[in-house]
Amino acid sequence: MLKKAMLIVLTFGIGRQVSAQDGDLLARFKGGIGVIPVSGPSGAANVDGTFPNVTRNIVRGVVPSGQIWRIADLRADVFTDGRIKVRGRGLLLGGGNSIGQTANLSVFATLICEPPPQSIERNTNTSGVPLDPNGDFRIDDVLNPLPVSCASPVLLIRATNGTWLAAGFPKFGDDN
Repeated sequence: MLKKAMLIVLTFGIGRQVSAQDGDLLARFKGGIGVIPVSGPSGAANVDGTFPNVTRNIVRGVVPSGQIWRIADLRADVFTDGRIKVRGRGLLLGGGNSIGQTANLSVFATLICEPPPQSIERNTNTSGVPLDPNGDFRIDDVLNPLPVSCASPVLLIRATNGTWLAAGFPKFGDDN
C-alpha cells in the first residue's frame, strides 16, 4: 500500500514539474523546411524562356543562402527566460557540386516574433555550432535580446555569414 501511495505521489509530482516547465514555454517548433533561395521569377521572360530577374526568398529581412538546402527534421523549444533548445537532423545542401554535404558550415538560430518592418532578430551565439557530417546539430543557448512575447514566431537556422538555411514550423496548441 505504501509503495502505491509513493508511486502516486511521485507520478503527481513529476506531472506538476513537467506542466510548470511547459508554462514557461514561449514557442515550440516541430518540423522544418530547407531554403529555396528564389521565391519566383520577376519581369517579362526573355526570348529563351529565362528571366532577367528573380525575387529572393527573404524572410522578415533575412536573406537566403545562395543554394538550396534541405532539413530532415527540426525541433525547438523557446522559453520565456530566453533559453532555446534546437535539435536539427540532416541539414544538407540540396543542389550544386556539394549536394548532400554540409559545406563545413556552423549554424545559429534566430527567433523573430514581429512582422516586418518591426522585426527584431533574437539570436543564439552567432559563431554557431558546427554541423555534423550528416547535417545534425544541437543548439542549447540563450537568445539575445530576450523575447518578451511571441505572437508571430519564425525560427530560422542560419549560417555564420547570416544567410538562412532552414526554418522551423511553429507548433500551436494541440498540434501533433
